[in-house]
Amino acid sequence: MAAINTEYKEPSYGNWRVPRSAGLGNLGAIGTAIVMVGLLLGIVSFAIWGLFAGLGVLAVAGTCALLLTVKDKHGQSVVDRLGIRMAFKVSKSSGTNLYRSGPLGVTEWGMYQLPGLAAKSTLYEFTDSYKRPFAMLHVPATSHFTVVFSTEPDGASLVDPEQVDAWVANWGGWLAGLADEAGLDAAAVTVETAPDSGYRLRNEVMLNIDPDAPQFAKDMLHEVVETYPEGSATVRAWVSLTFNASLRAGSKKRTPEDVARDLASRIPGLSARLQSTGAGIARPMSAQELCEVVRIAYDPPAALIIDEAHAAGTPVSLTWGEVGPTATQASWDDYRHDSAFSASWTMTWAPRGSVNSSVLSRLLAPHGDIDRKRISLLYRPMDSARAAAVVERDQNNANVRITSGTRPTARALVDARSAVQTAQEEAQGAGLVNFGMVVTATVTDKERLPDAVAAIEQTSGTARVLLRRAYGSQDTAFAASLPLGLVLPKHSMVPSEIKDAL
Repeated sequence: MAAINTEYKEPSYGNWRVPRSAGLGNLGAIGTAIVMVGLLLGIVSFAIWGLFAGLGVLAVAGTCALLLTVKDKHGQSVVDRLGIRMAFKVSKSSGTNLYRSGPLGVTEWGMYQLPGLAAKSTLYEFTDSYKRPFAMLHVPATSHFTVVFSTEPDGASLVDPEQVDAWVANWGGWLAGLADEAGLDAAAVTVETAPDSGYRLRNEVMLNIDPDAPQFAKDMLHEVVETYPEGSATVRAWVSLTFNASLRAGSKKRTPEDVARDLASRIPGLSARLQSTGAGIARPMSAQELCEVVRIAYDPPAALIIDEAHAAGTPVSLTWGEVGPTATQASWDDYRHDSAFSASWTMTWAPRGSVNSSVLSRLLAPHGDIDRKRISLLYRPMDSARAAAVVERDQNNANVRITSGTRPTARALVDARSAVQTAQEEAQGAGLVNFGMVVTATVTDKERLPDAVAAIEQTSGTARVLLRRAYGSQDTAFAASLPLGLVLPKHSMVPSEIKDAL
């Protein structure tokens, strides 16, 4: 009788790829076209104007190719870095990096509206088929509507590894299923850690103390209420889904009421499927809850006032025109908003090689040098028809990079094998998702910001992700880390297709 091997083997995850277009060497399609046009113009110059004119044209073409080819570890070329620097200088000279709101602000209506990408957003509240209120955020610039789910993650502590594997598998299935949701453009998961004010614990304990309990038990509970909040932290997580006003390309745009009527019947199913991913009880956020989250993000000390009001049973009433900051200032490498200072990073490379399910645990965990930390994972699912075309094109581009030279590099060979594996998995039914990450660290004292920056950069190394400071766009990265469902490529002046082709 053969023995059964019951030894558990932890699964690993990987094979993430960066979209690239076909081209010569490290050049994309547009870079290759520039080189070919430069060579053609050089040959014409040789024939018409002579040797020196032709050499001059070739030198200009070679310089352009060099500026596009030489990239740093974040994939940024000299042209990219120069463009970011110039855009920030233009913004600073025109004063658009400064924001003032309220009665003394620059807006005519004197409201505390949000700055930047969410300035023209509108917040609605409807009820789903379970009669639960849900907030729906409308961003007219991109014709997007966002609903946000509040979750209570169970965490992986004292949980069997087999259960964690099941959660990861269900999360992958949930993401793959989003590609079939009509009108869905993007999804995001936001995890925020912050100090616990202690008001909720005090309210819970005081309301449940038995008057007839022994004095020793009462004293112990009072001591817990006074000492427990010191050094403790709260962890909150939200899942936001962003839908397009048009169900398909070329169709008529729907009104907010039409979108809400459609989502009211779909929200219960989406929230129910989230529970199998380890997200715990998932429910749609109301408009008031979303207003509180955004208000606290821009002014962290407001959390104490709001928690104290909830503990005292006093209702908090905020409107969308009151959640924005009074003043902000976007600098080159940080962002000042009301009483706090923040620094944000964007992910430029996913972990290379294989990782386990706990790879982000240290990055997500609370840190003593950071008052408020927010990590947002941004997803853009692809429908099955588009995913098949993308993986086939990616595989063809990888083959072109191998055959374009006499001796392909080792990285090009590995990239080609990875493209083949991705195509095989997609053919077997796996979903294809574009994803990114935005990390924001907030402190209430400017002198503590370097310590917060060092903490993020240290923990990102253990997470095996490569983060780049969002230089020149700190205000945009801060807004992208909030659970607002902003789809950044739709706000970009340069289409993502052109960026990939460079």
